[in-house]
Amino acid sequence: MEYSYVGYTEDKGIIKGRLSAASERLAEDTLANIGYRVLSLKPITPFAPNLGTFLQPQVKTAELMTFSRQLALLVESGVGLVHALELLQSQTSDKQLKKVLIEVVSALRGGSSLSAAMSKHPNVFSTIFHRMIGVGEHTGSLEGILRSLADYIERQTTTRNKLKAALTYPAIVVSLAVVIVIMMVTFVLPPLVNLVASLGGELPVTTKMLLAAVNYASKYGLYTLVGLFGVGLVVYLATRTTRGRYYLDMLLLKLPILGRVLLLSELARDCRNIALLFKAGLPLPEIMTLTGQASGNMVVTRALSAVEGDMIKGEGLAGPMRKRPIFLPMMVEMTKVGEETGALDSTLVTVAETFEVEVDRRVQALLSMLEPAMTIALGIGVAFVALSLFMPLYGSLSRIGG
Repeated sequence: MEYSYVGYTEDKGIIKGRLSAASERLAEDTLANIGYRVLSLKPITPFAPNLGTFLQPQVKTAELMTFSRQLALLVESGVGLVHALELLQSQTSDKQLKKVLIEVVSALRGGSSLSAAMSKHPNVFSTIFHRMIGVGEHTGSLEGILRSLADYIERQTTTRNKLKAALTYPAIVVSLAVVIVIMMVTFVLPPLVNLVASLGGELPVTTKMLLAAVNYASKYGLYTLVGLFGVGLVVYLATRTTRGRYYLDMLLLKLPILGRVLLLSELARDCRNIALLFKAGLPLPEIMTLTGQASGNMVVTRALSAVEGDMIKGEGLAGPMRKRPIFLPMMVEMTKVGEETGALDSTLVTVAETFEVEVDRRVQALLSMLEPAMTIALGIGVAFVALSLFMPLYGSLSRIGG
């Protein structure tokens, strides 16, 4: 398998490149033998999507959170790790998690560590998850790490569920409106047009516009859908490349209103990741590597990588952050305070909480604007369709009455 790596040499020079190895551990050993200190080692993602991975069932975050809490309790109670995993495997109702746990137990019986066994299942256990487990194994604080991971997953799930709940009602209303309009133009408009034509009347402009739209959809609708699908596929494949993903993320961050929300959400997640890893005792350069790998935005990932490079040169954390405008002033200043006081984890948690409060406020404000805007747009659309249908009907009835 091909791997891309970032590391530094004995004289603190940054080195990047690619190498082939049978496994991640062999790749790390090869680089260590050369004399490189590895900061980041990632398998190279192919341009085309992996259909098998795409179709593989996903483990629900609630199941993973429960698994982490229960494993922490069992380990704390003195139950052996293999026996604890077997108990959880027999109790879980998630088929995918059950399958993964069976493989993890098998790997443990073969002499593997828990973190190494989990790293073979990246669709279930993220990089941060299994690296944190590795820290817990080495420091003897596995149960504490598992509880921290459970709290982290719970916070992420709560935020995601809030957003889904807020968007559910608008999505239902829009879907119903679209279905009603399609039914009206499909079953009501054609007989109405025939009636007006038989009476020798003339269709109003709104009805002609609606009729033209229906005719276009019937003749070219399929071609239009195929074209849109093709454009969507090209965009999707472009975003599978590093450059395409970077430009897409940059565009999203520049969107009015929504861009600020996306940036605050990403920085809040990064602050919590850094705080979690720092509290576990990992060195800051490795923390920045893991945080960058877990980031959902390529612009932020590159900024974190640049900060990591400056840190290796001895510039600290807050100073390199200040050079990158993507990191907001509050985050930079609180990071500086955390570095000076030695309480980086608690200060970054405070930053994350502040950003999350602002995200909630902005999302609520956005939704409060979205609902009346949606109501007005639906009202205009329904009024247009109603006029297109009832104006010719009224004219025909008047002509009959005359």
